[in-house]
Amino acid sequence: MSKDIEFKNRDRFIQLGIAIAALRKMRGMSQEKLAEKANVSRSHISAIEAPGIVRSFSLDVFFNIADALEIAPEDLIKASVFPDQIWKKQ
Repeated sequence: MSKDIEFKNRDRFIQLGIAIAALRKMRGMSQEKLAEKANVSRSHISAIEAPGIVRSFSLDVFFNIADALEIAPEDLIKASVFPDQIWKKQ
């Protein structure tokens, strides 16, 4: 996978990482436990969750994280995206 992230996807990866971190905490899981259940390194989870870092990751990792968090992949996506009407209200 390319290390370069298209600008239009930058915020999407950040929002997804924030959603993963929030769900992990709601489930009472440490980064270590999530990494173990998702079969990735703790440092990879840490980078995915960090709001100041844009870390792309594969669909395989995404599906593993969703499974580890016991959430359907489509619900994890929905949890990470603010509806347009929220952004348009000022």
